[in-house]
Amino acid sequence: MDIFTRCLWVITAIAFTVSIIKDKERTFHSMKMAKGMMKGMMGQIIGILFLIGLILSFIPPEIIKQYLGGPNILTSSIFSAIIGSITLIPAFVAFPLIGSLINMGASVVPAVAFLTTLTMVGFVTFPLEKQEFGFKFAVVRNSLSFVFAIIIALVMGALI
Repeated sequence: MDIFTRCLWVITAIAFTVSIIKDKERTFHSMKMAKGMMKGMMGQIIGILFLIGLILSFIPPEIIKQYLGGPNILTSSIFSAIIGSITLIPAFVAFPLIGSLINMGASVVPAVAFLTTLTMVGFVTFPLEKQEFGFKFAVVRNSLSFVFAIIIALVMGALI
């Protein structure tokens, strides 16, 4: 276990202890609520993981390497950013997927472009966003998010 993970565990333990000391009843009530929420999400999480595993088993590593690990990083980054923009996958499922794609030959830059657009751009959620915040806001926010996702991917490629 790395130092960052150990620090997070220590911080969590301290916060949990402080919470119990401050109000034991509310802490345990919150834990019961979180347990119920996790039970409700477990079926979806398992289904998404199964679907990702199924998709990755049918897509040969050569195809992933060809489209996401090719010589033209910008083109493959834009391609994966578009896919990430129209895909609706929870971020906690996307991280293992990105790791699998990189292990199968995808470059880091397109993988980061996919991940950032997945969490920042919402093609699927656009109608709801348009309804709640207005058309102009939704278009501007999603467009800027797409551009910044590409920039973040390119910067990460330069750093890694």
